[in-house]
Amino acid sequence: MSSKKTLNAKNLAMLGAERLAELLIEISTGDAAAKRRLRLELAGAEGPSEVAKEVRKWLTAIAQSRSFVDWQNRRALVDDLETQRRAVVEQVAQADPAEALDLMWRFLALASSIFERCDDSSGTVIGIFHNACADLGAIAAAAKVNPASLADRAFQALTDNDYGQYDHLIAVLSPALGHEGLEHLKQRMIALSNTPVQRPLEKDRQAIGWGSGGPIYAAEMAEHSRVSTVRLALMEIADAQGDVDAFIAQYEEQTRKVPKIAAEIAQRLLAAGRAQEAWQTIEATEHSRGGWDWPDFEWENARIDVLDALGRGDEAQAVRWSCFVRSLSASHLRAYLKRLPDFDDVEAEERALDHAQGYKSLLQALSFLVSWPALDRAANLVIRRAGELDGDHYEILTPAADALAGKHPIAATLVLRAMIDFSLTQSRSSRYRHAARHLMECASLAPSIPDFGAFETHEAYAARLRGAHGRKSSFWSLIS
Repeated sequence: MSSKKTLNAKNLAMLGAERLAELLIEISTGDAAAKRRLRLELAGAEGPSEVAKEVRKWLTAIAQSRSFVDWQNRRALVDDLETQRRAVVEQVAQADPAEALDLMWRFLALASSIFERCDDSSGTVIGIFHNACADLGAIAAAAKVNPASLADRAFQALTDNDYGQYDHLIAVLSPALGHEGLEHLKQRMIALSNTPVQRPLEKDRQAIGWGSGGPIYAAEMAEHSRVSTVRLALMEIADAQGDVDAFIAQYEEQTRKVPKIAAEIAQRLLAAGRAQEAWQTIEATEHSRGGWDWPDFEWENARIDVLDALGRGDEAQAVRWSCFVRSLSASHLRAYLKRLPDFDDVEAEERALDHAQGYKSLLQALSFLVSWPALDRAANLVIRRAGELDGDHYEILTPAADALAGKHPIAATLVLRAMIDFSLTQSRSSRYRHAARHLMECASLAPSIPDFGAFETHEAYAARLRGAHGRKSSFWSLIS
């Protein structure tokens, strides 16, 4: 049974409404975001229309703000944005979708002014706007807005998408746009494609930056943005309308031979039941001629899907196996094994694990064997090739050591030593704390290792470390 002092809703309710109200006033003093949250709650008690008024006031205030938001204040901004977004979605939209739609458009329009004065290196702020953009679909459908009017609003947004806040807008709005709205938007984009940005006189050109080819001019950037906006929008409209040929038409013939683009086209042709054309698209790329050491997975996966669709399952299996052999791709191996008859898969798995143990990249092989999992083989790999372990790759070695420690303590020890040796030899003081922890883990593993074989005992290893790096007091001070 929890203490009555535990901070939870039940215990706080025992304080009574009056005392809680006093505490909220006290806590919110000097905290503008908290005050806005409380006002929203009070407005919600009166009804969604009052919530809409509060949100509209906040939208106006933040649009007029010019203060810079650094990383320290970013969390408060994110919380405030999320509070307002949720108020629109959860309260206003339920009662008045048309009002909510207008508020959400205004909310998204804030993005440009916010990013001009905000440090969003973490990507959390743009995440809020992407969520708001996703909300538009259901709100617009509920509002039953005129499709042409909605298309006009979408057009305006897409031509002002400087920070990517409207990415995927067409897919989100396509149910509400319907055929009429999509066609209207398509025609507006085609009109824009026929309206190039006016090139100013040489003396009036405005340089806004420098590139490898010299100055970058504002008009050139605006023209590039126009072309890109139109192409991406027409591709998304084509997808929404299920028009594969319109999608393909957005790429020049030579561009269609780029493996990534060919894969996108092939997958759409497959979905339209045009498998033979999909195969021709895949075969037209330079990858089809071979000579690539590393699989291009998007292209390879499209190739596999097309082969399966054409009833060429054996060839699809060969591609899956090839992808695994070249890159130790676990997903391709699992897909390959899944399609084998019973018992054949056991033999094939052993053959695959043999290949992994002899793979040229030790770290990649170790990562694969640990995650498969095949820990006996991973331990054997470590012991055989201990001298090749690169202790700089802690992102692979740390989980490997953790996985091996239970049943393969000597292999785990060798992995830990590799990271310790790298940190000390390279004098990476920022890693000393981790290296000290690794050394203590080695000490705890030592009693479970009856025979170190060709490797140093823990005592001998620790003594050698002390002799070679004894002056690194910031490391040794961490050893308890």
